[in-house]
Amino acid sequence: MSTLLEVSGVSVSFDGFKAINNLSFQIGPKELRAVIGPNGAGKTTFMDIVTGKTRPDEGRVLYGEKSASLLSMSESQIAQAGIGRKFQRPTVFEDQTVSENLMMALKKKRGPFAVLAFRPSAADIDRVGELAAEIGLKGAVDRKAGELSHGQKQWLEIGMLLAQEPRLLLVDEPAAGMTPSEREHTTELLVEAARSRAVVVVEHDMEFVRRLDCKVTVLHEGSVLAEGSIDRVTQDEKVIEVYLGR
Repeated sequence: MSTLLEVSGVSVSFDGFKAINNLSFQIGPKELRAVIGPNGAGKTTFMDIVTGKTRPDEGRVLYGEKSASLLSMSESQIAQAGIGRKFQRPTVFEDQTVSENLMMALKKKRGPFAVLAFRPSAADIDRVGELAAEIGLKGAVDRKAGELSHGQKQWLEIGMLLAQEPRLLLVDEPAAGMTPSEREHTTELLVEAARSRAVVVVEHDMEFVRRLDCKVTVLHEGSVLAEGSIDRVTQDEKVIEVYLGR
């Protein structure tokens, strides 16, 4: 199987504390992966390294068919190369409608003049409609983002990332603060997104991870403790000891 992202032998220290310790991780081009682990396991730092926010002290981070090094790229170059990240708190334009938010996020030339002169084409309008349907907000396209529920804002932000056509999507705790039905829809959304791209979901909620029904990577003290199906990792003695705390 081909690899879209390969992290190998990566370490990073902050003031002598090893946040990531000889971490290796691989994901294929159309794969859904959950990353779990106790607080301080290095989950956020891992995402920071992949997106260029944090530079590791050692190791390699290779991406795409040509195995380009992400460590030689800036954060914006990494985003342009097709890596999108969704943080825990949704960041949407509250005063704009759902469709305006999605339209702004479409993958377009981003120069100052291009933005000023932008007039949506019929294809752009169709794409926004498709995205709204995909994220479950078809009936809310004319509502202002500020009026949406917490869960709907999360979906809108996922839609805005999908609008940029990323090849790798990193999603941080998408289920936090959602109602059961919102969580169910979020599961479907992420599973569907992974049919056409790689999706990494960092999550605390084991029940949500179980519903994703995908390979799970368990981090502990900045390195991989276990990897496999949810049943396999939750029965692993080391995982039980450090994470499930039995």
